Amino acid sequence: MRHFVNKAIESLPKLNEGQIKNLIDVLAEEVKDIELLENVISSLPYGVIVAKSDHFIQFINRPVRRMLPLQQSGFEKLKVWEAILDKDISKFVQDSLLDFDSVKPRDFTLETLNRDITLAVGVMPVVNEGRIQGDFIYVEDVTDKRLEEARHRRAESLASMTTMAASVAHEIKNPLGSISIHLQLMQKTLKTDCVEYKTDLEEYLSIISEEVERLNSIVVDYLFAVRPMDTHQAPMNINSLIQELVTFVQYELQEAGIELKEMPAQNLPLLNLDENLMKQAFLNIIKNALAAMPDGGSLHISTQLKDNFVNIRIKDSGIGIPREMTSKIFEPYFTTKDNGSGLGLTMVYKVIKEHGGEIRVMSKEGEGTTFIILLPVPQTDKKLLVWDGE
Repeated sequence: MRHFVNKAIESLPKLNEGQIKNLIDVLAEEVKDIELLENVISSLPYGVIVAKSDHFIQFINRPVRRMLPLQQSGFEKLKVWEAILDKDISKFVQDSLLDFDSVKPRDFTLETLNRDITLAVGVMPVVNEGRIQGDFIYVEDVTDKRLEEARHRRAESLASMTTMAASVAHEIKNPLGSISIHLQLMQKTLKTDCVEYKTDLEEYLSIISEEVERLNSIVVDYLFAVRPMDTHQAPMNINSLIQELVTFVQYELQEAGIELKEMPAQNLPLLNLDENLMKQAFLNIIKNALAAMPDGGSLHISTQLKDNFVNIRIKDSGIGIPREMTSKIFEPYFTTKDNGSGLGLTMVYKVIKEHGGEIRVMSKEGEGTTFIILLPVPQTDKKLLVWDGE
């Protein structure tokens, strides 16, 4: 549009009256189109700020005036971050624009007279023919959305804790019954005043001690399962992490007659991971695979980049899991092993979720099991708003 107007101005001395009238009509239509576009943008439920390549504000729609604390006037003389009064949002916008970068929208909480509100703020350069022509800043009020997400998480947590509490009650009932029986036996034995029953008493005390230790283990495991994890995440190469783990278990795999095949994808992006927790999660899956292949077999571990996730597959050729049980394997205290705690895969599920990932399982009896783990790639890649206008 600007290019068209400049050309028209240059041509004015050469135009006759009729041509000038036609030019005015064309410009009037263009102005109407611009006004329509501005009205459409102002009617959006999102706040929008458009700036020129030098970051000076060109347009602000009505919603953003309601959402953000802004300077009252003189926007056209201010750079975007200078017009925003909230220091945290201003710094976020300035850092993003000066780095010629865009990042995943960030949430900011603002205090208002009635309630606290949460705003998601995003920044994107406007690009034309590979060159940055301006800035596009968008603001969304996500207060209700975040509250609903929190309610949903609490509901999921409550449902999970209810299920777990029932499991814990069942697990505790058995050792408590054993303790009660052996205490009664001790009471009867003590009433006899016979020294010859000393061996029996020692046996009863030993059993009680073991059951108390079992109760303690159940409580410790329960607390681990219900407490939030304290993760310490840092950028990490998932292939390197898996390779370290494989080196650790390689001898055990060889002794069990299990052939290991690794298929790592090259040039994977770094992931934000808690190294110790993630190693423990993968180790739990590998230990399950070992238990499922008592007569040897094969274990395949592969990585792949797909969309915005790194896909990790751990596949064994073991005995498999019955179809009706696959939906329960991540539930606390559910186990198919005689001596299993039922918390190993619960821990795996929790670790993956704490990293914003997903975990799935595919299994067929007699053919083996595949665990599929999806871990998100940090959203730091540039996003550009492409504009092909003048």
